Amino acid sequence: MSHEVTVYTTPTCSWCQAVKDYLHAREIDFEEIDVSADQSLAEEMMNKSGQMGTPVLEIDGEIVIGFNRPEIDQLLDLV
Repeated sequence: MSHEVTVYTTPTCSWCQAVKDYLHAREIDFEEIDVSADQSLAEEMMNKSGQMGTPVLEIDGEIVIGFNRPEIDQLLDLV
């Protein structure tokens, strides 16, 4: 099953890199949004998640804050 995945990141975030590596290793396609490059995208992320920190994932419309592997796995049907 295909999932719509967006990862809100910043270039210096080690957890962001860990999330991206995790998704790549499981061959999950995702859109990466660098919120440090565009203030309006950072505001979009904050409005969706209530968070200013990254990473924030949106998986099929559900928000995951941080590298929450159990929640990510559940939403991506990896468990």
